[in-house]
Amino acid sequence: MKISVLKQEDNEVTFEIEGAHPGFLNALRRTAMYEVPALAIEDVYYTKNSSVLYDEIIAHRLGLIPLKTDLKSYNLPSECSCKGKLCAKCSVKGSLKAKGPATVYAEDMKFKDPTVKAIYPKMMITKLLEGQEIELDFVAVLGKGMEHTKWSGCHVYYRGIPGFDTKNADLDKAFEKIPANVAKKTGKTIEITDYPKWLPAYEETLEKNGVKITNSEENFILTIESWGQVAPEKILNEAVSILQQKLKEVKLK
Repeated sequence: MKISVLKQEDNEVTFEIEGAHPGFLNALRRTAMYEVPALAIEDVYYTKNSSVLYDEIIAHRLGLIPLKTDLKSYNLPSECSCKGKLCAKCSVKGSLKAKGPATVYAEDMKFKDPTVKAIYPKMMITKLLEGQEIELDFVAVLGKGMEHTKWSGCHVYYRGIPGFDTKNADLDKAFEKIPANVAKKTGKTIEITDYPKWLPAYEETLEKNGVKITNSEENFILTIESWGQVAPEKILNEAVSILQQKLKEVKLK
């Protein structure tokens, strides 16, 4: 299997993978989305809340705020030496205080571990009017997306590289709607020059103009979009490590 990077940004990486199997790609996708851990707020303890929102709604909003996660600094509670009692090795405490009139944002949360912070500081939690107040403490823990989506750190998708049968196609008409920086035609041959920008809409255009498209079951384009808690390349490495560990634990009779 050969892997090459086609596009890399802070929270998104696109790979070309040659010589793989759809089953492996799907296992990797599910592992990355649901088994690579991330930090998220789990418990909220209120001292004051005179805002228009119920305690449960604010707690739900806090839980869905993506938090910067260092997987080397924290353990899953189930694997921690404290046996799930939420020590500093598997959880981080924080607080939120605000008085109206004010708009309360994710950046207003204060964590005892300064390396933990909201990925998107301007995510709004609530608005406070004159005389309204909110004061609470919370605990963020490491968890997996298979338990709750707030612990899912990414979205992963893949597709087989398309092959084109242009025997009876009108490519001149088709390429009127396909950007020149995404694909090009040479005679009856189509070449995708920028896979990360290639859209299903372009394939629909080609098919309407007589092109038959078949997606490869051996060569794929894989994209990892991180929400920011963990970098996409680290998500990939962690997902592969998890799969390898699962294979080691398999016992054949």
